[in-house]
Amino acid sequence: MSGKPRLFCPSKLAAGEELALSATAARHVQVLRLQPGHPIILFDGSGGEFEASITHMGRHEVQVRAGQHVAIERESRRALHLALGVPANERMDWLVEKATELGVVSIQPLQTERSVLRLSGERLAKRHAHWQAIAVAACEQCGRNQIPTIHKTLKLSDWLLASPRAHGLVLSFQSSALPLHSLGALSELTLLSGPEGGLSADEELGALGAGFTPVSLGPRTLRAETAPLAALAALTLGT
Repeated sequence: MSGKPRLFCPSKLAAGEELALSATAARHVQVLRLQPGHPIILFDGSGGEFEASITHMGRHEVQVRAGQHVAIERESRRALHLALGVPANERMDWLVEKATELGVVSIQPLQTERSVLRLSGERLAKRHAHWQAIAVAACEQCGRNQIPTIHKTLKLSDWLLASPRAHGLVLSFQSSALPLHSLGALSELTLLSGPEGGLSADEELGALGAGFTPVSLGPRTLRAETAPLAALAALTLGT
């Protein structure tokens, strides 16, 4: 992977185009003390990345020129969607960042019976935008050119009744739960994980009724922010 700074552009890029960076990307360039002529990498989330260079450094604006498009992706062969009961405090921020680094395609925040964090309206909208920005920054850091989608927060019961999804797995302590490593070569799946305290018995039954398969990470009880990342690592690293 190139050591050049990588920056996300929310608008569609084209070779030869000169454009002003977003305020967030411009601040990043200014913090790094880059100068005109310095090479960078740009990506817009539609696929691949662009060799680029800085053309102008202003106090409030940074101009860049997109060069050659490079059709490269660093996605896992297995498409993994993560659905999880939103944990409290800053743990969701950490989960979004690390799940993005591990290659997750989308994240579905859920309100569950044991969820501690309960937001609505404008506060929830701001938190959602914050999580999406974290995913963008994680892609800039780790080399991904595809931005995972952070879906709008839903109640677990409503989400289970929604449109069909990829093959579903739910992290479970049931004795009948399958070891995660025993799964076959599934090309796409959805992993459901609970908040602090896990899913309630009724919620897990609801997931099983919706077609989810119970899977286990072993005999130890992992924290709400550890379990889904451990599962993601097992399912995506090396694929």
